[in-house]
Amino acid sequence: MPLRLSTTDSDFPSAFTALVDARREADEDVSRDVTAILKAVRAGGDAALADYTQRFDRHDLNVSGWSVTATETRAALDGISSELRDALELAAARITAYHEKQKPQDSDGVDAAGVRLGARWSAVDAAGLYVPGGRAAYPSSLLMNVIPAKVAGVARIAMVTPTPGGEINPLVLAAAQIAGIEEIWRVGGAQAVAALAYGTDRVRPVDVITGPGNAWVAEAKRQLYGVVGIDMVAGPSEIVVVADGRNDPEWTAADLLSQSEHDPTSQSILFTDDAAFADAVAAAVERQLPALSTSAVARTSWDANGAIIIVRDLEEAMPLVNALAPEHLELAVEDPEPLFAQVRHAGSVFLGRMTPEAVGDYVAGPNHVLPTGRRARFSSGLSVLDFMKRTSFLSLDRDAIGAIGPAAVALAQAEGLPAHAASVALRLS
Repeated sequence: MPLRLSTTDSDFPSAFTALVDARREADEDVSRDVTAILKAVRAGGDAALADYTQRFDRHDLNVSGWSVTATETRAALDGISSELRDALELAAARITAYHEKQKPQDSDGVDAAGVRLGARWSAVDAAGLYVPGGRAAYPSSLLMNVIPAKVAGVARIAMVTPTPGGEINPLVLAAAQIAGIEEIWRVGGAQAVAALAYGTDRVRPVDVITGPGNAWVAEAKRQLYGVVGIDMVAGPSEIVVVADGRNDPEWTAADLLSQSEHDPTSQSILFTDDAAFADAVAAAVERQLPALSTSAVARTSWDANGAIIIVRDLEEAMPLVNALAPEHLELAVEDPEPLFAQVRHAGSVFLGRMTPEAVGDYVAGPNHVLPTGRRARFSSGLSVLDFMKRTSFLSLDRDAIGAIGPAAVALAQAEGLPAHAASVALRLS
């Protein structure tokens, strides 16, 4: 059964602190294994990739093929229903439109001292996209990762994906065709991340790696940060729903289960000021669970990590929400704006009763790659900026360096760096 708390309980502060501090990341000690895999791929290149693929995905890359061809992606797109094709194309169009608005503007100007100052934005040369395979094969995640890179202007995008038994989800290939990905490798796991970071004879290295994966993939990205840029180290999915008693409990139950079904370690939390509504939602969850094809996973997640918290009023919930810093936050009330104004930490916020989190996973437009595990306190969801970098520039003439140079000389001398001081002072004479 999920955790049931009330802010009026005497032990609520300690119980809620325990909920906030609970770590739901996979408890396997994968660090040592991942370190070994990274070393093996760096040393052995393609041979190591082939060995790990044979071992973990049960197929020979030299037989099944190292890469997916354009013919295969076109065939996959042609093979899906018109309904699914239209859905993927709608999602791609809306995601593109949203991310186009994120492109930063260059700056260039002259200040009062006569110094020309500015910044120029440019895309990285190459990005690597990790797409999960097997049970977690999500064409939506492919679109959410590749489209910001495309909008940023990344010239080369290399996709890696595990293909258990040599098979790949046709919807993933269809999405790749719609997104215009031309380089797709049939490798996955930490070894694929290593190949993207270090490069092999077949796989050229990239500058940034994004995309979700299991604990081994997340750990590989963490260890390789600095060799390459990464989007984030993502953990299990989570949703917080703030709802009053005027919601339909069936809707709210479905919203909570939409995250519970992701993974046994996912987290779903309801805040409400109506105890009867809380009871109705709990009952609705129990009614809906058996009908889900994902019921086993959702049941484990809901029982182990679910929570229903009764508050005196919804205003009382907001500091608690900020403490959780959830990946997804639904404000299911008639007028969400007053509550929204109090949100400081959340990956993405869904306003009003008619805005389920699930619509944001697919077709709304904002990115669904979001910080988890309270990382929304200091980080944001995937954006165009993850595939770009800013280069500052400045230009001084004789008058400008005369105006600000003496201060630079003074500071350099104070820091005990005479060569710094001299490089400026020589231009002042």
